[in-house]
Amino acid sequence: MTTVSLDAARTALTSACQDVSDATPADAVDGVPVALVARPSTTEEVAEVLRAAAGHGLAVVPRGRGTKLTWGRRPEQADVVVDLSRMAAVLDHAAGDLIVKTEAGALLSDVQTTVGSAGQRLSLDEYVPGSSIGGMLATNLSGPGRVAVGTARDLLLGVTVVRADGVVAKAGGRVVKNVAGYDLGKLVIGSFGTLVVITEAVFRLHPVPAARRFVTVPFGSADEAARLAQSVVHAQVVPSAVEVEWRADGEGTVGVLLGGTPAGVEARTATTLQLLGTGAEAAEQPPAGWGVLPWLDSSQPGIGLKLTCALSGLAPVLSAARRSAADAGVPLTLRGSGAAGVLYGGLPADAPVGAVAAVVAATRAVCSEHGGSLVVLESPAAVQDGVDTWGPVPAIDLMRRVKEQFDPERRLAPGRFVGGI
Repeated sequence: MTTVSLDAARTALTSACQDVSDATPADAVDGVPVALVARPSTTEEVAEVLRAAAGHGLAVVPRGRGTKLTWGRRPEQADVVVDLSRMAAVLDHAAGDLIVKTEAGALLSDVQTTVGSAGQRLSLDEYVPGSSIGGMLATNLSGPGRVAVGTARDLLLGVTVVRADGVVAKAGGRVVKNVAGYDLGKLVIGSFGTLVVITEAVFRLHPVPAARRFVTVPFGSADEAARLAQSVVHAQVVPSAVEVEWRADGEGTVGVLLGGTPAGVEARTATTLQLLGTGAEAAEQPPAGWGVLPWLDSSQPGIGLKLTCALSGLAPVLSAARRSAADAGVPLTLRGSGAAGVLYGGLPADAPVGAVAAVVAATRAVCSEHGGSLVVLESPAAVQDGVDTWGPVPAIDLMRRVKEQFDPERRLAPGRFVGGI
C-alpha cells in the first residue's frame, strides 16, 4: 500500500472502529506483513470495518487470539487484521437449558470457568492453550472428547457472522431446527476465516461428570493398537475417549477415558482393565501427552499433520505413517482418536522438505484408501512451498462456488484455504 492509500484506509477504518493502529511485525500473518489492525468491540463495528475495508480494496484476516494463524497456508495478501480480542464476553448462560452464548473472541478457558460454576462444560478440548471460540470454530479443532459428544459441528446451535461486504447474517439459535439451503454454522466451521468473520456463537453444554478414570495399556504394533481400540469401542464400557499415542521413540499407548457416576465409572474401569489385558493400568490423572498436539510437546513447535480415516483403516494408516517416517529418516509422533479415526502427527521443525514431502505423500495415499485425508496443518514457509498442504479435495468445485457466493472479491484471507480459496 502507498502512503496515500494507507492514510485513506486508516481514516476509513477509524471512522468504523475507534481502536485502529498501525501493524507491527508481530501482527504479520504467518510471515505475511500487515498494514493495519482494527479491534472492534461489537458485531456492528466488525460490519463497519469490513465495509470500509471492501471500499478500499483491502484484504482482511480475522484474528481471535492468534494461536493458530500459522495453520493452513499463508494468505496471498493481508492488509488488515480484524482482531476480535475485545469481543470476549460470555453473553448468556442458560444453565437450565444447557446453553451458552458467547462472543467469538472469548477464551475457551473463560467460557469453561463461567459454565463450570453450574457444573457444566462446553465439550471442546483446548488442544492449543489460549484458544478463542472463533479460532476453534474457524479451524475445526477438536480433541479426545469428540468420541462421546462429537465436534464443534455437533455442539453449535447458532452463529452470527459478518460477510466480506459487511452484511451481518445469523443462523440457528437456542434450539435445533431443520435448515433449508446452507447450514451456515456447519459451513463456516473449518473455513479458516475465508468465508466470513464469526462474531458470536451459541452452544449446547454437557454436565461435568462426577467421576472419571483413565485406563492405559502399551502396544507394540499398529495391528495391536487397532485391536485394542476397537475392543473398547465395541464393548459396553461407553468410553468418553479412546486415544492412541505412538511416540517417535517407538513406545505406544492406548488410553481410555471413562466418565460418569462414581459407581458406574468404577464398574466400567474394572471391565476395561479386563478387556485390555496384561499391562493395563487405571489412574485418576490423564497420561502424559493427553490432549496435547504432538508438534507442541516442546518449546520449539514442529510440523503438524492431521490424518483422518475410517476406524477400519487405523492400523494401515498408523503403519504407513511410521514406515514412511522411518524411510525418510525423520522422527514422527502420532497421537489422536482411535475411535474416531482422527490422528495428529508431529515432525521436527527442521525436517528436510523432501523428507516431509515423502511422509505426506505416502501416508496421504493410505488415508485416502481408507476414506480419509492428510492435511499439513502447521509448517515453515519452505514446507508450504514444497509440499501440498491440503491434498486432493473431491468437492473443490463446490467449495469454490461457495467462496464465490460469500466473498466474490476474495477479500477474506485469500489463498489460506484449500485450492487457494
